[in-house]
Amino acid sequence: MIFKEGKGERQLIIHIVAGGPPDLIPDLHALEAENVVWVGVDRGVTYLLEHNIQPFKAFGDFDSITAEELHDIKAQLPEAEVHPSEKDETDTEIAVNWALEQDPEIIRIFGGTGGRLDHFLGNIQLLLKGLDRGALIEIHDVQNKLYALREGTYTIAKDCFLPFVSFMPITPDVKGITLKGFKYPLEKKHIRFGDTLCISNELEVESGTFSFDEGILMVIRSRDYHPLS
Repeated sequence: MIFKEGKGERQLIIHIVAGGPPDLIPDLHALEAENVVWVGVDRGVTYLLEHNIQPFKAFGDFDSITAEELHDIKAQLPEAEVHPSEKDETDTEIAVNWALEQDPEIIRIFGGTGGRLDHFLGNIQLLLKGLDRGALIEIHDVQNKLYALREGTYTIAKDCFLPFVSFMPITPDVKGITLKGFKYPLEKKHIRFGDTLCISNELEVESGTFSFDEGILMVIRSRDYHPLS
């Protein structure tokens, strides 16, 4: 799907709000735009409705909400997809699969961190789904942004809100990683799954680069926890 805007084109962005702890979800109103489609997953549907954001699609077994809340969701979203609790995919994966079918440029997942660790690790694995479909999948919360990339050369800009940059292998090996413009630069380094060499780096310039020759790398932009920020 492509959003037309005058003579140019605006690529579709899909924001999926899952049922993670609400205090970890950033201000979603700051992320609204004409080319953004909102999707709710399980309790994330009620979160969107409570914040006056109308989801285009809703998915889930809705076992984490009350019967009254589910009744309200069905009244406001007649086409909400209610799935059985016993199934082969998580609710978030069902939403991501639907989102990928829409041919978006970016899928961002909110409410996908915190809470149960198995759900969080499962959501991290969902990052890989976009790699073969040409869509970047990101997970966001109030402290972090993470995404996965295949080999290549990438530009990365300094972000004062998320100053720390970490690189973690998803595949057993990531070969030839080079970091330029970072506090701790690297040149053609081979890192393995389980290595912590590339944890907690920082950019020293406004825009740096990172590259690697083989493997899949997870990039994490983060900041320290400040409860009042």
